[in-house]
Amino acid sequence: MSDVRYPFTAIVGMADLRLGLLLNAVSPAVGGVLVRGEKGTAKSTMVRALAGLLPSIATVDGCRFACDPAAVDPQCPDAPHGLPGTALRPAHLVELPVGVSEDRIVGSLDLERALAEGVKAYEPGLLAKAHRGVLYIDEVNLLQDHLVDLLLDAAAMGRSYVEREGVSVRHAARFLLVGTMNPEEGELRPQLLDRFGLTVEIAATRDAAERAEVVRRRLAYDADPAAFAGRFADEERELAGRISAARALLPGVELGDAALRQITAVCAAFEVDGLRADIVMARTAVALAAWDGRTEVREEDVRKAAQLALPHRRRRNPFDAPGLDEEQLDRTLADHAEQPEEPEQPEDPQGPAPDGGPDGDGGGDGDGDGPDGGGPDGGGAPEPAGPPQDGSAAGPAEEPAGPVPPRQAPAGGGRESTPVAAGEPYRTRLFKVPGTGRGAQGRRSPAETDSGHTIRARRPQGRLSRLHLAATLQAAAPYQAARGRAARALVLHKDDFREQVRRGRESNLVLFVVDASGSMAARQRMTAVKGAVLSLLMDAYQRRDKIGMITFRGAAADLVLPPTSSVEVGAARLEQLPTGGRTPLAAGLLRAHEVLRVERMRDPQRRPLLVVVTDGRATGGRDALALAGRAAGLLAAQGAAAVVLDCESGPVRLGLARTLAAQLGGSAVTLDELRAEGVAALVQAHRSADHHHRKAA
Repeated sequence: MSDVRYPFTAIVGMADLRLGLLLNAVSPAVGGVLVRGEKGTAKSTMVRALAGLLPSIATVDGCRFACDPAAVDPQCPDAPHGLPGTALRPAHLVELPVGVSEDRIVGSLDLERALAEGVKAYEPGLLAKAHRGVLYIDEVNLLQDHLVDLLLDAAAMGRSYVEREGVSVRHAARFLLVGTMNPEEGELRPQLLDRFGLTVEIAATRDAAERAEVVRRRLAYDADPAAFAGRFADEERELAGRISAARALLPGVELGDAALRQITAVCAAFEVDGLRADIVMARTAVALAAWDGRTEVREEDVRKAAQLALPHRRRRNPFDAPGLDEEQLDRTLADHAEQPEEPEQPEDPQGPAPDGGPDGDGGGDGDGDGPDGGGPDGGGAPEPAGPPQDGSAAGPAEEPAGPVPPRQAPAGGGRESTPVAAGEPYRTRLFKVPGTGRGAQGRRSPAETDSGHTIRARRPQGRLSRLHLAATLQAAAPYQAARGRAARALVLHKDDFREQVRRGRESNLVLFVVDASGSMAARQRMTAVKGAVLSLLMDAYQRRDKIGMITFRGAAADLVLPPTSSVEVGAARLEQLPTGGRTPLAAGLLRAHEVLRVERMRDPQRRPLLVVVTDGRATGGRDALALAGRAAGLLAAQGAAAVVLDCESGPVRLGLARTLAAQLGGSAVTLDELRAEGVAALVQAHRSADHHHRKAA
C-alpha cells in the first residue's frame, strides 16, 4: 500500500460528503459527520484524503498529548513542561479498529504500580493520539454501544477521563470525528445517532461516464501514486488554504436573529427531540458562511445546515429510515423569513383596479378563468395533477389490458398468496438463554460482562483493570508481619491483587425459523403472525441482538436473512414474505442447525436463541413429523435454547407445536401469551387468587 494519500480533490462526485467533511475541518465544534452508504463508495478514501489537507500543528516537544505551546493544558499528564520546545508536525489521522477495547481508546492505568508503588503509570490511548487531528471510526455501527457513547462524550466535551478505583487521569481530546457505516449491517441507536453533528447518505453513481472517470483515476493512482498526486497538487494547496482562511474568519461570522429564528422554527416543525439539533444547525450555518467567505449567515446556509443536521434525527422507531421532507423545509423557511417592510401605498380614490389590470398580474380575488383566479393567461400556477383532496372521485387503479398472468406457484405444490402486511408491533415478554454466558454486552441473557454488579473476585486474567479492593486487602493481610510492614501503608505483592467478576446481560443471536406454507396463508392469521415476529424483531433491536431469518415452504427452506445486526433488513424481509405450498418443517429445522453450527465457529461467545414460528404441522410424506422430530433432536443436542411460537388456531387444536417445543428442549407460547401485558395480567390474576385464598383460610 502506498504512503501517498489519494488526493481529496481527485474524488469524483459526492458533493454532500465533501462539504460535510470540510465544514467539520473548518469548525470541529459542529460535532463530526456520520457517513452512511453502501460498500465500495470511497467513504474511507475521502476521510483519509481529508487529513492531508489539515494545517500542521505546533506541539510541545516530547509531550505525548500534543499540547499546544501557546495554550498548554494544565491537566496534561505529562505536565509540568518547564520551558517547552516546539515541534511542528502534521495533524494525525487515527483509525479505530472494530475490535478495539476501552483501555485502548482512553488509555490504561497500571493499578498494580499505582497501589503498590504510588506511581501513576498511564499509557495514553487513541483519544490522546487523535487530539487536534482526525479520529476515524470505520463501521461505527459494529462497535459496542458503550464504546460509541464514550467516544461521543469525549468529542462533545473535548476531554478524556480515565478512572480506575479512585486513581484518575484526564487530558484534552479535541478532534474531528468521522464515522462511516453500511446500514445493511445494522443501524446505530437513535440516541447515538443524535450525538453525531451531521450525517451524509452516499451511493455509487449510476451515470456511466462518471463511473468510468472514477475507474480511470483509480487505475492511474494505482499505477503511479506520486505522479497522480502531483496532478492535483495545486488544487490541494488551494483547498488547504481555503480551510485555513475559513478557520480564521469563523470567529467573526454573525448569526443574526432572523437566521436563528429560522433554525429554531425548522427544528420545531420537524419535531426533533431535544435542543442539540438547534445548536448543531447554528454551528453548521456559521461554518457554511465562513466557508463561503462571508461574515453573516443567510437563508441558504440554514437550508443546507438542515439538510445535513436533521435527517438522522427524524427517526421515531427502529424501522424508520432517516430522511427530510424538502417541501416542508422550504415552507418553514419561507414562513419564518425576514420580511422587508413595505411602504404604505396611498389609497386610490378610483377604487381597486379590475382583475388583470395594466400590470397583467392577475391580482384579483381568485374568480378569474385560469387556475388560482389568475385568468386564462396564466397569472397563477396550475393545480398539480392527482386525485382530489377529499377523495370523492378516487377510484380503483386502472386494470391492465388483457389477462393477468397467475403468480408462479411455489415448488412443492399449492398456490402462492400475495404478501400481507404485518399487524401493529407490541411489547413482548422477555425470552432468555439459560445459564451464564460471556458474550458481547447487551440486554437479554445473564452473562459475565465488563459492567453490572460484582458477584465475586478472582486472580487477574491479563492486565488488572477492575480491582476488587476488599478481596485484595484480604489476600494481603495475613502476610503483612512477614513482609516487614512498619508504617501504615500496606505491603502489596503481585499475587495479592484480585479483580472483580461482574454479572450483567449479553446480547444473543436470535434466529427466526418461520413457517410460510399454505397452512399459514389465512390473511388474518398471517397478519397476526407477522405482527408477532415484527414485535420480536423490535425486542431484539432493543436488546442489542443479532438476528437471522429462515423461512420454509414448498419443498425447501431458505436463509432469507443471514445473521446480521440490521433489524431493519429483517423487517423488510418479513414484509415481503409470501405464503403458500407444503410445510417442510424438517428442512427448516435442519437449515437452522447448519446456520447455528457455522455461527458458533464464527462467534463462539454469542449464544443462540431459536424462535420457531409454526403451527407444528409437517407435510411432504408419511414420515414428515418423524423427520421433524429427529431434526429437533439435533438442535437440542447442539444446546440451542428454543422457543416455539404456537400459531395454531381454531376450535380443534392438535398440540403439535407444543410437542415440537418438547423435542427442542424449549418452551411453547401462543400469540396471546407473547404479549408482555398479557403475561402481566396472568401474574396479577394469580396473585389476586392467592390473596383471596389466604384471606379465606
